[in-house]
Amino acid sequence: MSHVPVLLAEVLDMLVPANDELHVDGTFGGGGYTRPVLAAADCHVFAIDRDLAAIDRAETLALEAPGLTPVLGRFGEMDKLLAALSVTQVDGVMLDIGVSSFQIDEGARGFSFMRDGPLDMRMGQAGPSAADIVNQMAEADLARVIYQLGEERQSRRIARALVNRRVERRFETTLDLADTIERAVGGRRGKKAHPATLTFQALRMFVNDELGELARGLGAAERLLRPGGRLVVVTFHSLEDRLVKTFFRSRSGQASGGSRYRPELVSGPAASFEVLTRKAVEPGEAETTANPRARSARLRAGRRTGAPAWGDPVETGVQVPTFGVRQRVA
Repeated sequence: MSHVPVLLAEVLDMLVPANDELHVDGTFGGGGYTRPVLAAADCHVFAIDRDLAAIDRAETLALEAPGLTPVLGRFGEMDKLLAALSVTQVDGVMLDIGVSSFQIDEGARGFSFMRDGPLDMRMGQAGPSAADIVNQMAEADLARVIYQLGEERQSRRIARALVNRRVERRFETTLDLADTIERAVGGRRGKKAHPATLTFQALRMFVNDELGELARGLGAAERLLRPGGRLVVVTFHSLEDRLVKTFFRSRSGQASGGSRYRPELVSGPAASFEVLTRKAVEPGEAETTANPRARSARLRAGRRTGAPAWGDPVETGVQVPTFGVRQRVA
């Protein structure tokens, strides 16, 4: 299945690419946003991805698109990555948070139970895999990860079943894990979604530290954007959307509480962003019908002011859950 960019028209409306501008696609994937941005204006796009397969796709595209520069690395370090290229300010940053269709559809990457493959889930092919987590993490920590990142109500039952099974033999494949979870919760019971869906989501987000990376990416974008530059973020998970919402709210000088007509202002640094989306932009019925993966997508955007960057989001009030697990499995 080819990658279908979600909320593409809305992303372009918020980003407003223009001639001679510099933009960052922090999550290149298959180039679903980069290609239309390059087509919309005579601009330059720095395509960042930690996935070597995505960078290979970007390098192939760059052969026919001279305005594209592939950059291997994490978008949470985009300011440092571009500084190495002598770029200190850009006009736009777009982030599509989560797993790409290419990763889901390739069984060997281990992101999905739709195809059997090694239990991996690493976007960057480095560090502990999902198999390491499932086979080594303490039961209580495993349950917390599944509950908080997957919002799985039966997390304790699933964690207990996984710990009991791994005593007999290690988990090595996606279908083995999915089958064990399905037996632990008593099957589908008429539900359309597979019982392992939320657990797989939780493991993927934990393995790749997706919430931590998002927080770092927001801070890096704040430092990198020039005054008037736009930051556009598309998320697919409630915790991700909440993090982005909190970031824009704090950076625009608004506190929690107050109303949308009279937001409560907070004292502190000058606002570094002007919020462009009063509430999250959601895909319409036509898009979700054509692309079911778009159903949970939410878009938020902001325009950089001339005020200095606030600093690390986590150190300035943006909360990132730790799940009681301070380190990944070694």
